[in-house]
Amino acid sequence: MSDPVRAWHRLAGGSVLLDGFHALKHALRFGAEVPVAVTADRSAALALAAELAPDVRDTLDGLLSEVPRETYASLVPRPHPTAVAALAVRPSREANLRTLAHAPRRAPVVVLDQPRNLGNAGAVIRLAAGFGATGVVTTGTLDPWHPTVVRGGAGLHFATAVERLDVDELPRGPLFALDPEGEDIRGVKLPDDAVLAFGSERSGLSAALRSRTDHLLALPMRPQVSSYNLATSVAMTLYHWSATGGAPAS
Repeated sequence: MSDPVRAWHRLAGGSVLLDGFHALKHALRFGAEVPVAVTADRSAALALAAELAPDVRDTLDGLLSEVPRETYASLVPRPHPTAVAALAVRPSREANLRTLAHAPRRAPVVVLDQPRNLGNAGAVIRLAAGFGATGVVTTGTLDPWHPTVVRGGAGLHFATAVERLDVDELPRGPLFALDPEGEDIRGVKLPDDAVLAFGSERSGLSAALRSRTDHLLALPMRPQVSSYNLATSVAMTLYHWSATGGAPAS
């Protein structure tokens, strides 16, 4: 690309920021369209690819443009230790909605009900991608494609369907919501088409979501321990699903 900086400024407003080598690596692995990628040290970035991601090394070789370190730093909110950044085309909402609505589903949809913490949302998307979940849906005001969420998700937004929906727009399927008053999850087999809902970090499940819930489930927890981190709760629930027969194909 003859002028990656000009292309960056032209595309930045409507693109997804891939912040760091690992976010770019994951996005490429899962088919993201990446029109521009820059680095302050092309040799180091390609050496890292050869060591950690040889499957995308040749793609990166043709994609990465080296720019001065000061220029790289001016393009991103917070420089990443790998000094790599890229812009990707966000998947279409229509495509994500088709994925979420497709039946029969072979893996659950994770719902974050009015989450507040951007980093937690990113960690959940990373977990969902790792377990092969169909998608992650947020309700409320948090944008699941916010740059901080994408950073926390390490580019794995492109490995699962990520959208924001109202409660009455949630995908079909039996709705299991995590709540301390629910049935112990260890006695329940979660179906592949489950919708797994988790309340906000502060206030738990909203009244709107609770009214639509088919099953309340509780995670095992020692008395006097008040709660788990949101990402930890999602990880435990997805592991329970996978351990009872719903593991993704390798």
